Amino acid sequence: MRLLLSAVSTLALLPGPVTAQPYYNLGTLILGGGLTPVEEDNLGRAVTVVTGEDIEARGLVTVQEALRALPGVSVNGSGDSFTQVRIRGGEANHTLILIDGIEAAGGDGEYILSGLETAMIERIEVLRGPQSVVYGSNASAGVINIVTRRATPGLTRDVAVETGAAHRASGFLGWRGQRGGVSLALSHLDDLGYDNSGSGGERDGIRRTTAILSGDYALTEDLTVDFTLRRSREQYDYDATDWAATDVDSYVVDDPTRFSDRDERTAGLGLTYEQAGGRLVHRLSLATTQNSQSDSGALPTETRTDAAHYRLSFGLDGAPVDSAAHLLNAMVEWESDSSSSNPLYDRASTSFALEYRGEFGGLSVQAGARHDDNDVFADATTWTLAASYDFGGGWRLHGSAGTGAVNPSYFELYANAFGYVGNPNLLPERNRSVDLGLEMPIGATGSLDVTLFREVLTDEITAVSTGPGSWSYINQAGDSLRHGVEVSGRTQVTDSLALRMAYTWLQAENPDGSIEIRRPRHELALGATWGFAQGRGSLSADLRHVRGNWDTQYWGAYATVELPAYTTVDLAAQYSLTDRVTLVGRVSNLFDAEVMDVWGYAGRGRSAYVGLRARF
Repeated sequence: MRLLLSAVSTLALLPGPVTAQPYYNLGTLILGGGLTPVEEDNLGRAVTVVTGEDIEARGLVTVQEALRALPGVSVNGSGDSFTQVRIRGGEANHTLILIDGIEAAGGDGEYILSGLETAMIERIEVLRGPQSVVYGSNASAGVINIVTRRATPGLTRDVAVETGAAHRASGFLGWRGQRGGVSLALSHLDDLGYDNSGSGGERDGIRRTTAILSGDYALTEDLTVDFTLRRSREQYDYDATDWAATDVDSYVVDDPTRFSDRDERTAGLGLTYEQAGGRLVHRLSLATTQNSQSDSGALPTETRTDAAHYRLSFGLDGAPVDSAAHLLNAMVEWESDSSSSNPLYDRASTSFALEYRGEFGGLSVQAGARHDDNDVFADATTWTLAASYDFGGGWRLHGSAGTGAVNPSYFELYANAFGYVGNPNLLPERNRSVDLGLEMPIGATGSLDVTLFREVLTDEITAVSTGPGSWSYINQAGDSLRHGVEVSGRTQVTDSLALRMAYTWLQAENPDGSIEIRRPRHELALGATWGFAQGRGSLSADLRHVRGNWDTQYWGAYATVELPAYTTVDLAAQYSLTDRVTLVGRVSNLFDAEVMDVWGYAGRGRSAYVGLRARF
């Protein structure tokens, strides 16, 4: 099987792995909402979508920026080069990040966001709560599905450049005819950066180049082939830490000699075959992710994930799958991963999943179950149940319940270094979740959504001392509890003025009742977009307030201490010089607020940018 997957990668001209997405007229479909796409209004699970139009209007240039204003999502890290995402208070490795449906992280690690740009992104879907029935391990707290641009009918040519605190350039070339399409997207970032230590020393920059080639073609009326390939090369700078520090200013030390190289390669190939007028649909796909990372020129760590999926979809009511009111999906998946950090070991699993979706008037239901047969540790079974009821007039009740699982890491299983000894008897971590939300109208065009959630993490893996200078890992007794409320809304006040908001209140505790670090209690985002000059121009403003974020100080008493609250304001503007050329500009952190999401690491100060965007 691995030989076959390697052959798929070789066919792509670029070495790497990936799982392709067929072309969709997106509309209100949530591509990652189930084993097949789900209409947003029918989805009982909590979801937020950031569209390409939102990204352009608000001047969002990195995925981190796009995620920071979303309910239930916490983004923090030690500078722009090392950013983690937590959903509903879960651990960072409990959120699965996908790019075009393919796992962004190879092996067992979480995906660290750094220079990941929005230049080639069509939309970002954030599903909150366990999604393990669809995606397996590491989707315990939620899923972020980043959908890149695909060719639209005709010929599309886009170019964009920007300069200022960072230099960016991107280009997109796409063509679509009656039987299929192909696209090529290129982007380059040279972010001059800033000093993460906050001492005014050498800037810690990011340099990243990405290429994405994708396409699909109808071989016959019933058989379609699609593929996607992505290659990203990145180098970023980072600073050192002083474990003998006595205060916050001396903990992070400016070090111009430290840098890291990343090489990300993904590829995917898929076949879709329809029978019985579209009532029966077979989908076979192969995907691979191969990442490499080295620090300051040292030998790189190579990580890899290979997967094969077969999905059968059946319209139970006699309608085609894409319009059936009652749909049954069945999936078989094989997946293996490996890492050069533990070359004698790897992990593999065979999974089986079943999903039912039904519509009963205003009631929509989704239910599913999955079993993961893991070869080196305990098996896992997960389930999900979600429902949405449309009362009419913009009122909708939605809710979900389910479980998720996170596999032990290589180091936790096999460690034999630095005084650590692995535990091959570890169980996967398990998450139980329930949420309930109400969507309500605001005026004639607006809406407000309020969602309550509660999550319980069991069998959390933790390190324990086994003697002087020796450690191992166990599944911790007790539960880690998280609950809170997510609020989001938007409204079109006038033809030219739109308002948006998001707020999250979160309480996350360890089994002993202590507070979980890097999970802010309060996060508030307010935004407005104003159009002027008969629609030729727009101005957007976004305010973000963070309070109640705790982190461990690695100096003095080594205590967990609350970080200072902060408020930032970002501005973005664009103006169409011609029908094809648009002038863009933006200022981030307008009032130069002091930002710190991790103790000792300074956030970025005020930065300005200007650029042009052309479409032909």
